Amino acid sequence: MHVFPLGPIWETQDPFLFCAYHLDNYPKGNDHMGPDASLEGRNLGSDFEGRDGWRMYHGKEVPGFPYHPHRGFETVTLANKGICDHSDSLGAAGRFGNGDVQWMTAGIGVQHSEMFPLLHQDKENPLELLQLWLNLPRSKKFVQPHFKMLWAEDIPEWSVDGCRIKLIAGIYGGKAALSPNPDSWAADPANHVRIMLVAMDPQAQFELNPVDKEIKRTLYFFEGAELRLGGDTLEVLQGAKLEGDRSWVLQNTSQPARV
Repeated sequence: MHVFPLGPIWETQDPFLFCAYHLDNYPKGNDHMGPDASLEGRNLGSDFEGRDGWRMYHGKEVPGFPYHPHRGFETVTLANKGICDHSDSLGAAGRFGNGDVQWMTAGIGVQHSEMFPLLHQDKENPLELLQLWLNLPRSKKFVQPHFKMLWAEDIPEWSVDGCRIKLIAGIYGGKAALSPNPDSWAADPANHVRIMLVAMDPQAQFELNPVDKEIKRTLYFFEGAELRLGGDTLEVLQGAKLEGDRSWVLQNTSQPARV
């Protein structure tokens, strides 16, 4: 087991290329779906400081990421809380959030925009979003772009022994996730790609079953206090690279936790 700290960008292992975690406590929105607050002192166009607990990112009026290119990999976007507006160079557009997941295959190339509209003018607009970049197989690098929505109400989610499991890709506990995009590395069951969120009650246990010694597994502990893992203690905002051919039992401690 190798332990590492979690910063704004979380360390990944092949075939994953990148993992970003966005947690922003946005204020009430204005008539333009931007923050009803002063933007003075922010480096608009590249605001990553986190002043007052939120960021504009590359947005100048609405927070988010205006049009930018992707090619040769996939983005899997977990909008756990808040809203994301997507539009792309293929003419697709949509709004998702509050538990929805978007799976986009960039393939030969696509320009897209991801903005975070602040829809509520009478209350704050918190956002929690995770985005994983998943490499495409060599033979699929230049396929046509494709995207699909995994709506929250369709994603397998269940509780067992004080743990709430949300299965976004792969198989766990005898249950299968929704199908990934057809050209994805995750589309071949032999690759054992699995993505899941687990919320643990205090003192709850969760087991990661052994798969194969060639499998690379990464655990991100981003909310809670402490976890016991393989005889060691994992502090919140730490990650761990775990061997794929052994069983790992996560033992939560005093606070609700999410991994």
